[in-house]
Amino acid sequence: MDVYKSLASYKKKNPSIVTIGTFDGVHLGHKAILTQLMNAAKKNNQASILLTFFPHPRMVLQKKSSLRLINTIKERSEIIEQTGVSNLIIHPFTKEFSRLTALEFVRDILVNQLHIKKIIIGYDHQFGRNRTATIKDLIEFGKIYDFEVVEITAQQLQNVAISSTKIRKALEEEGDVQTANQYLGYPFMLSGKIVKGRGIGKTLAFPTANLKIKEDYKLIPKNGVYLVTSIISGKEVFGLTNIGTNPTVGGIHKTIETYFLDYKNDLYDKDIQLNFIKYIREEKIFTSKEALKIAIKEDELFARNYLNINE
Repeated sequence: MDVYKSLASYKKKNPSIVTIGTFDGVHLGHKAILTQLMNAAKKNNQASILLTFFPHPRMVLQKKSSLRLINTIKERSEIIEQTGVSNLIIHPFTKEFSRLTALEFVRDILVNQLHIKKIIIGYDHQFGRNRTATIKDLIEFGKIYDFEVVEITAQQLQNVAISSTKIRKALEEEGDVQTANQYLGYPFMLSGKIVKGRGIGKTLAFPTANLKIKEDYKLIPKNGVYLVTSIISGKEVFGLTNIGTNPTVGGIHKTIETYFLDYKNDLYDKDIQLNFIKYIREEKIFTSKEALKIAIKEDELFARNYLNINE
């Protein structure tokens, strides 16, 4: 897959079939649309293009938006690549870009820049300045500029919308990674660098790796303890991840700390991806460090039984 950081950097001249959207999560509903895109491109021997935007338009146009994204832009790109799309254009979304008229968007971008022959788009798609143009306008533009408009059905779009909403709700409100993973078709992930923490885990005989995520827009699941897996030095390693403030030991800032089962090597400054498997329990305030140690040991026993692995 060829990735372009802006529309201007796309220089190919061959006819294309395009779909447009945020595609956050790249979940099963999204993948059905991308399959439709790729099948059409293959049938017509044309380039498949997914045009997406970053930052998310709501983050630019709504100052107080609390939206958090299921994927970082890097994660989204990697998942889209796995679908087989030929070209991914990640165009910077700005207020200036949002002011393009419908005509300018169609003529200058779709037709002159992307050499569009077909667009696969939702029946309720709105575009152009103040989002005043609809798919009916797009169909009329298609007649003028010789491209076909294929509507994504209401049912397909409803599935996409429901999936995105349910994924965010499952993760943020319930910590229900299993439901989220069902809709995603792959494990929800957190990616970042391991940094030095307070070292509390070592004093409890459960040393933890403290994950720092640089993208402040990334969705973080509800506070609690999770069963996770990661690939470290080419091997799968399971772990217990605590998301929260560690109130028992006087923590006040939210951290993401993982105790890896059966892995003792130094991970400082390494880039790690945590893949979430199951929510185990809520974060609790324990009466003592000893009580906390007992709880962590119980979490470990639960994890080992769940995974059917021995100590």
